[in-house]
Amino acid sequence: ISLMKNNINISVHKEKILIFFLIFFSLLINQYYGNKGLFPLDSFSHFDSGFRILLGEYPFRDYWIVSGPLLDYIQAFFFYVFGANWQSYVLHASILNSVITISTFLVLKNFKLHIYYCFIYSILFSILAYPSSGTPFVDHHSAFFSLLGIYSLILAIKNEKKIYWIILPIFFTFAFLSKQVPSSYIIICTFFILVAYTLMNKKFYWIKYSGLSSILLFLFLLIFFAFQDLSFSSFINQYILYSQTLGEDRYEGLNLDFNNVILHFKYIYLAIAVLFYINIKKIYDNYNYIKEKDFMYFIILLCLTLSLILHQILTRNQTFIFFLIPILIGFSHVSLIQNKKNHNFLVIIMIALCLFTTAKYHFRYNEDRKFHELSNVNFDLSSKANKIDKKFSGLNWISPEYKNNPKKEIESIIKIKSYIEKDKRTKMIITNYSFFSVLLNEKVFSPIRWFIENGVGYPLTDNKYFPDFQEFFVEKIKKNNIQIIYTIKPVNVSFLKDLLGEKCIKTLNVDNMLNVHLVLNCDKLM
Repeated sequence: ISLMKNNINISVHKEKILIFFLIFFSLLINQYYGNKGLFPLDSFSHFDSGFRILLGEYPFRDYWIVSGPLLDYIQAFFFYVFGANWQSYVLHASILNSVITISTFLVLKNFKLHIYYCFIYSILFSILAYPSSGTPFVDHHSAFFSLLGIYSLILAIKNEKKIYWIILPIFFTFAFLSKQVPSSYIIICTFFILVAYTLMNKKFYWIKYSGLSSILLFLFLLIFFAFQDLSFSSFINQYILYSQTLGEDRYEGLNLDFNNVILHFKYIYLAIAVLFYINIKKIYDNYNYIKEKDFMYFIILLCLTLSLILHQILTRNQTFIFFLIPILIGFSHVSLIQNKKNHNFLVIIMIALCLFTTAKYHFRYNEDRKFHELSNVNFDLSSKANKIDKKFSGLNWISPEYKNNPKKEIESIIKIKSYIEKDKRTKMIITNYSFFSVLLNEKVFSPIRWFIENGVGYPLTDNKYFPDFQEFFVEKIKKNNIQIIYTIKPVNVSFLKDLLGEKCIKTLNVDNMLNVHLVLNCDKLM
């Protein structure tokens, strides 16, 4: 008995050491790559908007958004606790990277996989998860909160503990409030899986726990909206209805060729191949296997995989879902052990595949920063961003637009900051360098989070919600008595002319990046 206790204590001690290392590593690796280069449009997505919440400006009410309200509020919390600076901004993403890494470790361990294997798959996962972006990003948050929901669902079915059913709707709600997709695809899949699970196994007990959790969560959101003076109509218009028009355009331009659907994700398909084969064979041997929990785990993971692949195909953004590979190989390993197969050779091949793909995508997306369009950039040319402001300490500045001369971009930003800082009029700043509210420590009243000419961030003139956005924009100018509007390239003058008309603004060019627009006393604005 004493020997057994000693062995248990040693095992617990090893597990604590491994978990501590995973926490430290997953935090550190994201913090490092979050400071290596940037893509202004994406990298500063929630920098100003997080700070604006601390100044009393809220999404839907004070700025038009189509995704990511939850990220703004989380970032506001990080700024409040750790100060409004770049390092606390990156820490937001680093902590989520750590949470999902430890969750992956604990879930695999729950399936009796040896802790060293759990550790290997989890640390490889942490390399492929958030570091591809490094900074808070809506697609990553939506995918990872969805993943936490999937983990909760798997553990709820496996252990039948009510806590997992309670937190399941919470994670999926967080995922949806990060971005509508891929969370919606995964939530819909989960609904059908739960219907099948419930009817086949006659298990209805989970409904009261998930149902009660959902009701309480909905009531909390109602109270929160009322407390912040946010209207549900604005939420529905911006986050649901207008966003659907973006999805329609992407479905029309959907490209489903062999390279786009198969070759690009080949390693993800290879990662799930063993799990797929084992489960199909079991169905062939015994059709009633579809009622068993092991099959449910497989279907859940398959739906997660296909949902994320569909999302990548539709958005046509840089691929970030290769973190699926360690997860799928980990569960394939679990499946081999459970089936008591002679699996040593297969495990070696799977781990080799996992190591190879992690190295491949680590160098491509982390080292080369491909997600931020920085492939083939000489990072030795990076410049210290604290030249702009000490709040950017630690950031090595180099961006795609000025990849050969980042110092020029920094000098331009410093000049713009100095110019705007001297202007004491009530001003609005519209830019993809979304950090001037933080640097100036004042409201800048931007009506949008980011400027994208393809209409992803706000309705264009040919969109049926353009009149709503135009009314929203004009109301912000009137309500806040805006006297001057600054636009920083790539924001162009046509953006304002479409919204206000040519006669309602007087434009002056300050330099190659900055334009000043004097708001005239137009009848349209009165």
